[in-house]
Amino acid sequence: MKILVAVAAVFAACVAVLATSTAAFANPSAAAGPPTARVIVGYRDGAALATVHPWRRGASAGDVRAASQRRADALARRAGFALTTGRVIGHRAQVVMARGVDSASLARRLAADPDVAWAVVDQRRRALTVPSDPLFSAGPAVNLQTLTGGPVVGQWYLREPTDLFRSATNAQAAWARSTGSGVVVAVLDTGVLADHVDLAGQVLSGYDFVRDTTFSNDGDGRDADASDPGDWITAAENASGAYKNCGRQDSSWHGTGVAGIVAAATNNGIGMAGLAHGAKVLPVRVLGKCGGYDSDITAGMLWAAGIDQAGLPGSATPARVLNLSLGGGSTACSGVYQDAIAAVTARGAVVVAAAGNSDGGPVGAPANCPGVIAVAGLRHAGTKVGFSDLGPEIAIAAPGGNCVNIELGQPCLYPILTLSNSGLTVPAAGGSVYSDSFNISVGTSFATPLVAATAALILSARPDLSPAQVKMALQSGARPFPTSGADNGTDPTPVSICQPPSTQGQLQCYCVTGLCGAGMLDADKALAAAEALPRPVVTPTPTPTPDPGGDSGGGALSWPWLLALLAATAVLSARPRGRRPVRG
Repeated sequence: MKILVAVAAVFAACVAVLATSTAAFANPSAAAGPPTARVIVGYRDGAALATVHPWRRGASAGDVRAASQRRADALARRAGFALTTGRVIGHRAQVVMARGVDSASLARRLAADPDVAWAVVDQRRRALTVPSDPLFSAGPAVNLQTLTGGPVVGQWYLREPTDLFRSATNAQAAWARSTGSGVVVAVLDTGVLADHVDLAGQVLSGYDFVRDTTFSNDGDGRDADASDPGDWITAAENASGAYKNCGRQDSSWHGTGVAGIVAAATNNGIGMAGLAHGAKVLPVRVLGKCGGYDSDITAGMLWAAGIDQAGLPGSATPARVLNLSLGGGSTACSGVYQDAIAAVTARGAVVVAAAGNSDGGPVGAPANCPGVIAVAGLRHAGTKVGFSDLGPEIAIAAPGGNCVNIELGQPCLYPILTLSNSGLTVPAAGGSVYSDSFNISVGTSFATPLVAATAALILSARPDLSPAQVKMALQSGARPFPTSGADNGTDPTPVSICQPPSTQGQLQCYCVTGLCGAGMLDADKALAAAEALPRPVVTPTPTPTPDPGGDSGGGALSWPWLLALLAATAVLSARPRGRRPVRG
């Protein structure tokens, strides 16, 4: 009898727990913790749930909420999620909230109900504010006497797409979702001038991988100084010696320009805005005078991703995104790049590389390697810009800058405005300047960091995504290429459709998927696509089984054992004696 009394007590406790769970499902406000999902549901006209009107004329706020909760409860029983009602919208829509699930997953589940016409995430929107950086809107006034100033359109490539700026990346809208906070972007390039006024606080401690002192131009080999000493080539150097035919040039400050596009300080009232201004730049110097060796580049890739190498200190701040605005020729992807890229992506790092600038030729290494997000360049009108290479290896296209007017002494109309230095050879102290309509920045080198920065926005919002999923989000959010509206300036020749690359090359052309990637980069839509990807299922850690011989309460006299015995006793006691249970 005592056993049966104990069994009855246990059974009553179980009933109480079940009643509490049922009440929590029917009335989610009884559960602990704030809602994790918020969805707007629209019911089909004439559907059963649509007839459960959550309001009537003259009803009090309390009556409306009670009625709307009854409709939410009816939907909850069918969906398998406890739902709390929110605002009622018209006759056939309401906000519902839930715990233990994200908004996108709840919306998909509710949308499957036959009474539901649609279910969408109740998103927050913000005013599209213009950053306080003056060059975002317009460059300095053009001076044809000094050949300075511009571009008049400022950072056109970050703004909302228009009929004029069809290839603009819509970054301004994306900033309401993410700024790249918490993500590190490695810039593998000529080094970065971290003392530029628009990079204050944005640059981490990097590393210089240029080993050969003939090309390092800083007097030594590999070290922890990833600043840019300059990569100028004089006419005499170009004529003979180690730099023969490298091309005479002033120092390019290329890495600093790339870093500015990624993460220039924003809303600081000076200069320009960076697309992923919440991210940090990891400078990895792999290019010196006349370029860089594959051995230095791949070593820099591994280091940037946090992969230890003999004789090198590890990176204290491994990158989730690697930007390679470099390449050369149409060579196939070699084993050294294949191995490096495989190792880097296995660590979760996204590799973004420039297609190349050989006027429509085939894509070269490392952009043509498996696992790389290769980037083609677009004109403002959305067509392939003349210098950009193309081919099936391209993943996506982004603005690469273009001028339209090519007359001598005329300002370039649509360059990619970014950071630079006033020094012609070595960096000038206090020489923080910006490219403009005469000292221009154009090339797939500058389209690439726009994609890398967007990858940083995505990973800030969804750090759980793999490199393949980041690529999927970028491509899913891409806008279609235009099929009309291009021009050739004063050249009346019609713009043709892009053809597969050949030895002949091709200039401006209407892009097609498969040659210029999945479409035109749209940072805001890429973020939306990333947020809609399934989230990983978190499996609860199982409670360890107590040691029967220890002091943890386990063993033959433990509470779990006793409760199991009592439950079994209750089942046996409920059976009629002398009869076998009926089997169905």
